[in-house]
Amino acid sequence: MTPEGWTKDDIKKGLKAHGIPYSMPVQTGYGKRMVDFYCTLPPDGRALLIEAKRSNGKGRVTAIQNKILADNRLAGGISVVAECWFDVARAIGK
Repeated sequence: MTPEGWTKDDIKKGLKAHGIPYSMPVQTGYGKRMVDFYCTLPPDGRALLIEAKRSNGKGRVTAIQNKILADNRLAGGISVVAECWFDVARAIGK
């Protein structure tokens, strides 16, 4: 497993532990690019978008991912680039 895979597993465990529904779109190279996690925060259904990156300096958020995260913020959602579950928890106040 890659270091980013470990990060995604850590985030999935945190989301599951807090009852936060999520989906992880499969990136096939076709169609629109996306971020790693699309979540719905209970109880109000607010959108939470997460891009998982490792702090090893190799993972960078692309311009398209930045735009997706920024558009979500403009619509009232929460967007976070996370190295671990703690980054997500801090962003949503858990």
